[in-house]
Amino acid sequence: MKPGRFIVLLLAATFWAGCQKSADVAPAPSIDDLLPKQAQPKLPTMKIYLGAETLDAELALNDRQRMTGMMFRTNIQETDAMLFVFPGPFQAKFWMKNCPESISAAYIGPDGVIAEIHHLEKNDTNSVVAAADNIQYVLETKDGWFTRHNINPGTVIRSGKGSLSETFFSKP
Repeated sequence: MKPGRFIVLLLAATFWAGCQKSADVAPAPSIDDLLPKQAQPKLPTMKIYLGAETLDAELALNDRQRMTGMMFRTNIQETDAMLFVFPGPFQAKFWMKNCPESISAAYIGPDGVIAEIHHLEKNDTNSVVAAADNIQYVLETKDGWFTRHNINPGTVIRSGKGSLSETFFSKP
């Protein structure tokens, strides 16, 4: 057999075999298949300062931690908080699927200033979209915490290491 014919036959056989295997491919997973099935363990915390107020916030630093957030958690206390740190600014969209308690969420810009505060209703699968497209952090607390502690848009959030940007994105 000539080498040219062999290559053509080999390519045809490869194509045919590839076509046969594609029928056996499993369907793509649904969003529900990708979502966590239980609460995540308590994450490492860091003290953060909001004016005169202080919180020990759990840190959601990677995709899985951010995706899980406070899902499945019950009995959220006045002192409970979770700070979601994103790699860059974007238009934040948070929802409450699998969250049995309502919470409050502050959408925070790269400068560490609270841009917006939202009520997130328990088990609501509609996203609460930020008005701004430059949100880099989100701080979740017990529902109504920001109002009870007189924390409003414009409040700067800092850590013991300085600004949020210095804390999470400074080179050592």
